[in-house]
Amino acid sequence: MAQGKRTYAAAGVSIEKGEAVVERLRAAVESTGATGFGAFAGLHPLGDGRLLAATTDSVGTKLILARERGRLRACGADLAAHCINDVVTTGADPLILLDYVAASRIELEEVAELVEGAAEVCRQAGVALVGGETAELPGIYREGELDFAGTCVGVVERGRLVDGSRVQAGDLVLGLPSAGVHANGFTLVRHVLEDEGYDGEDLLAPTRLYLDDVRGLRERVDVRALAHVTGGGILGNLSRVLPAGLRAEIDWEAWERPPVFRWLAGHVGEEELRRVFNLGIGYLAVVPEPADGLVLGRIVRA
Repeated sequence: MAQGKRTYAAAGVSIEKGEAVVERLRAAVESTGATGFGAFAGLHPLGDGRLLAATTDSVGTKLILARERGRLRACGADLAAHCINDVVTTGADPLILLDYVAASRIELEEVAELVEGAAEVCRQAGVALVGGETAELPGIYREGELDFAGTCVGVVERGRLVDGSRVQAGDLVLGLPSAGVHANGFTLVRHVLEDEGYDGEDLLAPTRLYLDDVRGLRERVDVRALAHVTGGGILGNLSRVLPAGLRAEIDWEAWERPPVFRWLAGHVGEEELRRVFNLGIGYLAVVPEPADGLVLGRIVRA
């Protein structure tokens, strides 16, 4: 890493520790009969040829910056889009979303902004926001802090399941553009803001919803794997859905990065940028043949 550059670990977040937690918990989780652990959504068979797909996530520390700048509604959209996008990686149709708001002291207007933002995305996706929980937890959260998390559940026919198992060397990697940083890496972003300000729209733009993009792509081509580019970057997230013995080779010059990533590049080394951020690509599809879209690279043997 270049001397003097900011890093995620120095900002307080360890990607490696998160990966270690997944491996440490794998045996306990899989002992319950769960499948798909470590991917973007867990799977559970319904016994009629269909599987439930479910995921849980939160907006994270983006909430701190969004609250300061009056952009909490965008964070509500982040939560819904993020969870729906994760479920869609399995090929499932998302059905329902539940949310959870927690703070040292609940402010009605802030909760309303978050839930209304989530509901707007749910309407676009045909997903029912069926309920949630609001908790005041002084002593756990500091004054002025809040958290927003959610769970999305969908359903997929076994014959329509997308799980990466059919990916082969030579397949192509397609990329779908992001709206900006989305909702990952903001602990590092906030540290960079201590060095230099940034007010571009792509900093706090909400996570793109990729549901229609994926459905349209599946109508045109055989989609063998799907990955949502969140914390861990392009390679880190794609590796979660590739079979053992395969990896992706990415042409990092194949697309133009949004301005926010050029700003971050002034403070964060290239290797760290690739490990933490989406760099302008929010979703990935692995296909066996060319299709409409941006080709980022190819699957090769590890």
